Amino acid sequence: MANVVQDLKDISLKVSNWATKHGADGAEVLVRDGSEMSIKVRKGETEVVQEAGSRALGLRVFKDKREAVTYTSDMRDTELEAFVQDTVDLAKIAEPDELNTLPEKELMATSHPDLQLFDENIHSIDAKSAIAKCIAGEKAAMGFDKRITNSDGASWGRVSGAMAFANSHGFCDGYQGSYVSFVVEPLCDDKDGKKRNGHWWTAARYVDQLEDVEAVGKEAARRTLAQLGASKIDTGDLPIVFDAEVARSIIGTIFSVANGSSFYRKSTYLVGRENTPIASDLVTIVDDPLIPKAPGSRPFDGEGLASRKNSVVEKGVLKTVLCDTYTARKLSRQSTGSASRGVGGGPGPSTSNFIMQKGNMSVEELLKDTKDGFYVTSMMGFGFNAVTGDFSRGASGFLIKNGKLDRPVSEVTISANFDDILKRIDAVADDLVFRTSTACPTFRVSHMTVAGK
Repeated sequence: MANVVQDLKDISLKVSNWATKHGADGAEVLVRDGSEMSIKVRKGETEVVQEAGSRALGLRVFKDKREAVTYTSDMRDTELEAFVQDTVDLAKIAEPDELNTLPEKELMATSHPDLQLFDENIHSIDAKSAIAKCIAGEKAAMGFDKRITNSDGASWGRVSGAMAFANSHGFCDGYQGSYVSFVVEPLCDDKDGKKRNGHWWTAARYVDQLEDVEAVGKEAARRTLAQLGASKIDTGDLPIVFDAEVARSIIGTIFSVANGSSFYRKSTYLVGRENTPIASDLVTIVDDPLIPKAPGSRPFDGEGLASRKNSVVEKGVLKTVLCDTYTARKLSRQSTGSASRGVGGGPGPSTSNFIMQKGNMSVEELLKDTKDGFYVTSMMGFGFNAVTGDFSRGASGFLIKNGKLDRPVSEVTISANFDDILKRIDAVADDLVFRTSTACPTFRVSHMTVAGK
């Protein structure tokens, strides 16, 4: 794989040089090479075996403050150089924008930290081994309890690859990465004939970081069975405890209203609120791309700028709005090193490892401290208005009575203004786990409206 990275770097630098030779004022090139495998087993039978690989190149060029973005998968030299010439010609007829230039040369990354993003053993699990793991995980779920009557299957996924990035400032670097996941989805029948489905999963960059597949299957079964008998609860205001799996989506929503794009477009309720409280003082959120082996880590961003840790919210105060170069310029500030881009598009602001810091109490202690409330384990739909902050989503989970989980709940809606939700966070647990690039512990909101029966 190291040889692949060097090969991609050579291609990216060559294409960047061609762009300037053909008249571009500036150019940047992203090349990706990767493979993926998807396996699905249902009721002991293999349903899906997919394995594929691809290589593609994305090019962005600037000419007279005009920009063009193109991509190709044809890596033959003659075709690539013609592709570069066509891209420069496209830029000449685009609309001009005074901000359309490369990031400043002095901002380019000058070092490459070893973030351990690639597992050399990622391909030791071949299709045959993955099928066996899926069968074992699903069997553990089906055998957990006789009330587990069906299955949506067990799935194994693996992604590995390499990328390189170069621009006409002379920057050229690349790295490799891997990610693997496993999920089990059992089904059971409720007394009223409804199907109850649940799941559990594990994911990491390294195979040896995954949970045992049989343990995943059993946890998936336990979570599925816990939903039996779920029903609505009375409408009213209740403390809401967001399970860590659900809390991730709440914290992820903060980025959607705290990024340079939404700020310069004034499409967020947080405009004008930097350096003021937007959440409880229990809330500290960082975006940290420099955590070894973490899902969102990267040595440099999508424009070649050095990766850095950004403190987005400090004890409830909005400190940083994540920006790429263009959105930063629109706001008359500097990029936060937060650009991301795919092969087929230009850069935009993004998160790396977007993390809400954990508290100092266990989930059990948090629940015990909640006399009555609603413990949310899943949400449906996406009822959020970024301009007003209005938030309303379908939810299910468990009623909390006297500090303990009581009967299961489904078919209710929880709502409040997002500003109030963040400010009402009054307890944060310590169960922070890095399965995905957005990570958050369980937390409690003092009260929200629950619409039930």
